[in-house]
Amino acid sequence: MSTDDTQQAREQLIDLAAEFYDQFELGEIPHMSVPTRTKNNIEYDEEKDVWVYGDRESTRSANSVRGARKLLKAIYTIEFLSDQLEEDRSSTLRELYYLSESWDNDEAQFNDQDESNSMVEDLEIVSGVTREDFHMRPEESGATIMGPLHLREQTRRGEREIHCQEDVGEGGYQIPNNPDTIDFLDCDADFILAVETGGMRDRLVENGFDEEYNALIVHLKGQPARATRRITKRLHDELDLPVTVFTDGDPWSYRIYGSVAYGSIKSAHLSEYLATPEADFIGIQPADIVEYELPTDPLSDSDINALESELDDPRFQTDYWEEQIELQLDLGKKSEQQSLASHGLDFVTDTYLPERLDEMGVL
Repeated sequence: MSTDDTQQAREQLIDLAAEFYDQFELGEIPHMSVPTRTKNNIEYDEEKDVWVYGDRESTRSANSVRGARKLLKAIYTIEFLSDQLEEDRSSTLRELYYLSESWDNDEAQFNDQDESNSMVEDLEIVSGVTREDFHMRPEESGATIMGPLHLREQTRRGEREIHCQEDVGEGGYQIPNNPDTIDFLDCDADFILAVETGGMRDRLVENGFDEEYNALIVHLKGQPARATRRITKRLHDELDLPVTVFTDGDPWSYRIYGSVAYGSIKSAHLSEYLATPEADFIGIQPADIVEYELPTDPLSDSDINALESELDDPRFQTDYWEEQIELQLDLGKKSEQQSLASHGLDFVTDTYLPERLDEMGVL
């Protein structure tokens, strides 16, 4: 992030705090409005092909003790972030929670990290500045890339160039907190395969899938961090690489795909920045359970509730997803990526993925 960008982010924060003073001068009760972050308040933006927040808002207002506390915490957080930017420092979301315990007003301190995380999200929305530009970092996600990509990364110790196959070990290149500090220098990949689990990612690397098929293997590490979604989007948009998402065959994993393709409810204000609408789901599909006779586990009550909820989720209201989810409810079963090993350790790289990628027109 350049000095000018840092200064602009700081000015946006200060302008936000100044709005509270303007409200005082006008005789208004200080308040701050943010979109309601629920699935009932996301709608499809046909122009951008992502899900965004609708018109429903919730207001933090000083006309109640609870609302006044929220605004007090917002002011203290704005001051902290502003000072951090001025000093060119950074901190983690976890550190912010603990740092608040040193603030001179007990009422401004956060009760738990969920509260401090939510405050940073609120400030992102109302200021139009991302938390990365606030110099706020999550805890390390550990997500990685393996494949034929040569890049240049900006670090505090200067620039460094890395090839994500030749210059890394079996673990791959670890995605930094802010992927916008990366320049793509050269890429021989034909597509991106975003993989949910570490075990499957390791299987693909061990079998040389990235080399044989010129694939960039992105380890999502479960529900993907913002940095993982951001670099995936940049790779797609800037290098014109198709994106495929490979997860377990259960409702929670389908939501992992949804966050990559359409965005998540908590970060719908950043969908255009993080989501890749063109991303395709490669599996495990409910149909695969039948076609490949995969080992399964029975759906739990929470699985069934989640699948039924997804039928009402705007991110999954397509013919494809409705067919697959209804099939899974009929089967009453779910299956993991590693279940493909029932056909041998090489089945996933020799048969399953090549067949699916061919069907999808990627190979």
